[in-house]
Amino acid sequence: MSSTPLQNRLFLDALEGKKTERPPVWMMRQAGRYLPEYMELRKKYTFFERVKTPELACEITLQPIDIVGTDAAILFSDILVILECLSTEVELKPGFGPYIPDPIRTAEQAMNVKVRPATDELKYVYDAISTTRKALNGRVPIIGFAGGPWTNFCYLVEGQGSKTFSTAKSFLFSETKAAQHVLKVLTEQTIEYLHQQVAAGAQALQVFESWAAALGPDDFKKYALPCLLDIANEDYGVPLIMFCKDAEWSYPLFKESNVNGFGIGWGCTPEQARFHADGKTVQGNFDPSKLLSTPEQIEKEVIEMLDRFGPQNHIANLGHGILPNVPVENAKAFVNTIKNYRY
Repeated sequence: MSSTPLQNRLFLDALEGKKTERPPVWMMRQAGRYLPEYMELRKKYTFFERVKTPELACEITLQPIDIVGTDAAILFSDILVILECLSTEVELKPGFGPYIPDPIRTAEQAMNVKVRPATDELKYVYDAISTTRKALNGRVPIIGFAGGPWTNFCYLVEGQGSKTFSTAKSFLFSETKAAQHVLKVLTEQTIEYLHQQVAAGAQALQVFESWAAALGPDDFKKYALPCLLDIANEDYGVPLIMFCKDAEWSYPLFKESNVNGFGIGWGCTPEQARFHADGKTVQGNFDPSKLLSTPEQIEKEVIEMLDRFGPQNHIANLGHGILPNVPVENAKAFVNTIKNYRY
């Protein structure tokens, strides 16, 4: 792990509640599909070749730092890699997305899930983090991440993406004991995985509970929240961001945890975000589709967003991942507007 001092601490300072002259900025899914340089690598290597080759993952992680100029790097990887710790094969089908050939569909499958330690199974992730941190040479911090247990459970049972995750939900409600066993295993694996990422050099962490809103509030509190609190109550030694997409109402429930910041989707207003975060740092929440407008319009709307969030304890970001058809100049307009902003 590199011990080079950080030249740009804005992102970490904002997460730690320190005063900054402007909000730091990065973009979810910033390493990847909208960058021509990434598309060239995509022609040569499959998705999982890119993810599992530390040198390639490093190159892709660095691209937005070099090209767009964000204040933090996030490792090029995928939330579903942790399913390998459950002896589960994951495929990525072009034009279709994640696909699990053998999903869990019975209580017997769930109770007999085979667990392999994240320490060993995901070594390529840790190698990619170490390689990238060394290559960054202190320019910006690197963020490690994991999917939330409920979100990974959804894919594990559904077998693919879904608008409703009705198969996963019906399994949760009908085979509750078996489902909770899998959620517990995923929680334990995620905690180990995040600790290992920090040991490899990650300087901050984010948990993506992307399908939080697939559950109603009562069921979220009953099934998903205990897993997230177990994760959030760990001391990783670095700041932790919790992103429960479209369930920002849940953030007061993390008040006593070790969470430093909360990810905000575009469905939540800056005012609501500040209320739910109760003084902790908020991150978001520009609608990625707005990056398809003109640079002039982007600048106007970004300034409005920053003004509404108000000074301090804000990390400028998108409300979810950047879209693949966003022009690079528009991504730069988003980032540069924030970098030119002053409190």
